[in-house]
Amino acid sequence: MRRKAGTAALVGFRVLPTPLKRAAVRVGSPSYTVGAVCVLEHDGAVLFLWQPHREGWSLPGGLLGKHEEPADAVRREVAEEVGLDIDPGEPVTVRVDPENQVVDVVFRVELETRPELELATEARKAQWFTPEQLAEADRDTFGIMAALARSAQPPRTGRLRDGAQG
Repeated sequence: MRRKAGTAALVGFRVLPTPLKRAAVRVGSPSYTVGAVCVLEHDGAVLFLWQPHREGWSLPGGLLGKHEEPADAVRREVAEEVGLDIDPGEPVTVRVDPENQVVDVVFRVELETRPELELATEARKAQWFTPEQLAEADRDTFGIMAALARSAQPPRTGRLRDGAQG
């Protein structure tokens, strides 16, 4: 009986107009913020920023605007924060933090030379560190750097778990 009720609910959902479907999903689903972050690298070091609204060093990036693609958002944020015009390429990893309901799309740009930076009002300082030298950073930055390190490893393949059959 429960299966039939579930099927009826899904069929009913299918015939709803798209705006009502979206509203229903938003009411019943957790809400996440989505950001785009850029790991700017040169000669083994990464550019970190000191910003008043963050606790410790952080990476250039920020939240996506409405209807904004992650690559466009990270390009905009890097230009705003450090004055660089980048081609971010494709994302190298995505970090999901279910506790704080945050999704970070992570881009990586390898630089041939260290550019002159034009710090904007958000960034007070900029410094190049190797990931091992980074001691004082906010929780998100440590999580992003860990996700980046994991992305360099071969992915763990899935498997059927014992007892999952039938």
